[in-house]
Amino acid sequence: MSDPAARAADLLKEHRESIDRLDAILVFTLAERFKHTQSVGVLKATHDLPPSDPAREEQQIARLKDLAEKADLDPAFAEKFLNFIIQEVIKHHEKHQS
Repeated sequence: MSDPAARAADLLKEHRESIDRLDAILVFTLAERFKHTQSVGVLKATHDLPPSDPAREEQQIARLKDLAEKADLDPAFAEKFLNFIIQEVIKHHEKHQS
């Protein structure tokens, strides 16, 4: 039978490897998302649309909170995360308008 400390170290290594893979997925997913929001920013600037769409943002926050609940993730955390992303997207959209 293996040493409990060695087994714990093996489990920790496995968890960390999974976390590293998931972090990579998050980064590539965010990059893909921002590619699309950059295109939206250009489209909005071209057609003199406002950089922010509060109704859409509210709808997306509600949708994400619902998904978070289904995924057993804290909806308040999901909301904070999406609000952060939305603020970054708006900054990018504002840059396209200037």
